[in-house]
Amino acid sequence: MAHMSSEYSSSLQRKQAGIDHRRNLILDAARAVFREHGLEAASLREIAKRAGYTPGAIYSYYPSKEDMYGALLAESLQRLQGAVEAAAAKPRLPLRKLHAAAMAFYQFYAEHPQDLELGFYLFNGLKPQGLNKNLNTALNTALLACLQPIQTALQSHGLSEKKAVAETTALFAHSVGLLMLQHTGRIRLFAQNPAQQFEMHLGHLLDRLVATTPSTP
Repeated sequence: MAHMSSEYSSSLQRKQAGIDHRRNLILDAARAVFREHGLEAASLREIAKRAGYTPGAIYSYYPSKEDMYGALLAESLQRLQGAVEAAAAKPRLPLRKLHAAAMAFYQFYAEHPQDLELGFYLFNGLKPQGLNKNLNTALNTALLACLQPIQTALQSHGLSEKKAVAETTALFAHSVGLLMLQHTGRIRLFAQNPAQQFEMHLGHLLDRLVATTPSTP
């Protein structure tokens, strides 16, 4: 009986591995098509072709290209959140946590431009381009979760929630602006290093916080 149970479990694992493999093939194809054409112009037919399937065969995995996009972006944001939370967990003092979390956020997108391109509509304030309301809300919630360690560090230092949100928003906007300049090459117009620019901006913020907001015991 135990042998039969083990065989059944192994069969389920092999089946799931096959499903996961097919999902990954579809998502890899979708990522490439979205990168080339954007969400609006991408077609299921092209995604299916690159994945090696017919359009009808991929419906059981992802009913629409918006679902594929959502899956890709959710996975990207999950990796970003993990990187930011891991960085913020190491230091003990709030301002050091703030520095570590902010740098982790910036470095993630500096090192992974494809993830920045994938999440561009979230950062640029563009219309959801066909994403349904629930998916749009879920993805924006995931983005806010990535920024939460920054806000938490600011509040731990003594800022009110309202002020912490404002500072987090400003830091987010500055980082995304520099990232866009970096990945489009526009930063060369100013002959500046984007990473150094972000470090300088973050340093000014930390100096201002030390001078104006004493930490609570």
